[in-house]
Amino acid sequence: MDRTLKIVAAVFIIFAAGCAALIFSSSQAPATGVEGITGISGSENVTVFILYGEECPHCHNIMPFIQNLSRQYPQVNFRILETWHNETNAAISTSINDQLGVPAGRRGVPEAIVAGNRTILSGERDIPAQLEGAILVALKKNP
Repeated sequence: MDRTLKIVAAVFIIFAAGCAALIFSSSQAPATGVEGITGISGSENVTVFILYGEECPHCHNIMPFIQNLSRQYPQVNFRILETWHNETNAAISTSINDQLGVPAGRRGVPEAIVAGNRTILSGERDIPAQLEGAILVALKKNP
């Protein structure tokens, strides 16, 4: 029992330290928002966050499209984050959406966020229809 308690305490401390690091890095983010979380500057590759839920059927429907885009644009950093069961990814999702001013009632999965040009797309209809265009715009800004 004592050993289990120590393990739980150690995991909690590691998790708390990770959250503190995330909060600290977020508080140091530039006014443009997402760049502070992704750590990218104008001279680095474009980052696209794909936020999904493990049991979400809409998320599963767009994943083949996302995988094709990631092969088509190898210079783009695709960060695919499961947010329903992963607390760290959920915190990243919340932080990004907070920085971009997305109201809590309009957040959900699937969601695609193109860092740098503040493009937020959601749903299995809008993401396939608009994500590639948003990536191309971001690539023009960050050659």
